[in-house]
Amino acid sequence: MRKASGVAARVAAMGAVFLVGPILAAQEHPVSAHTHLDAQRLANPVPRTPESIAAGAKVYTKLCANCHGASGRGNGRLAAGLAAYGRRPSDLVDDTWQHGSTDGEIFLVIRDGIGPDFHMDAFARLIADEEIWRVVHYIRSLAMGR
Repeated sequence: MRKASGVAARVAAMGAVFLVGPILAAQEHPVSAHTHLDAQRLANPVPRTPESIAAGAKVYTKLCANCHGASGRGNGRLAAGLAAYGRRPSDLVDDTWQHGSTDGEIFLVIRDGIGPDFHMDAFARLIADEEIWRVVHYIRSLAMGR
């Protein structure tokens, strides 16, 4: 019996290391405005067309507008509630891009979220990469219309 509980304790300790390690690494993410060189190298493989922008708008309306607002100003219906937990959603049409302003950087923020506290959830499990690229086009169109 003691051996089994010792093995269980070691497995639990190893699990804690695997869970806490990524969290500690994510906490090193800068709080101030910054860029991501690897993400800057990503090119949007989806052509920017009225159709791709419209498709991105549908996904944005369904999954993003609740926080970022219909016009991308960070004033969606959930924004005030999120502010109570520390931060309002980003204004997607202003000149300040906290995590970089290239298509690749925007893509990675949508796909992977923003840690360590994930004020911005990761959408990789909900949106296919091609759809995320379309959302990037739509976000760009919001900024053009400001």
